[in-house]
Amino acid sequence: MRVRAAEPVLGPALAAWLNQCGFFDVNVAVKQGADAAHACREGCGACCIAPSISSPIPGMPDGKPAGVPCVQLGEDLRCAIFGRPERPACCAGLQPQAEMCGASRGEALAWLTRLETATRPDS
Repeated sequence: MRVRAAEPVLGPALAAWLNQCGFFDVNVAVKQGADAAHACREGCGACCIAPSISSPIPGMPDGKPAGVPCVQLGEDLRCAIFGRPERPACCAGLQPQAEMCGASRGEALAWLTRLETATRPDS
């Protein structure tokens, strides 16, 4: 039996994103209340590294494994296809949220890694 790490607490927007990306059996607590507006942190890119993405991405036709930087993540840690039609809906649906981004890039990577672990199908 696999022991899971403490599961991250999700706001409604992140829970909706998980459903959009096909994580229908997510066993996480949803925090009540409105999501606060939150801007993407410059020099972060955590959401383009930590999670796995099953949708095809230009340059990654089989999707992206967890912990691997997306090929569309530039040296400036910004998405090269942001706002373009070829960007997967899963990526476009993930919006920066205070609970996900934390106070630093390290906190964001750690939170998203825990989320990836909590939503990974049991092997």
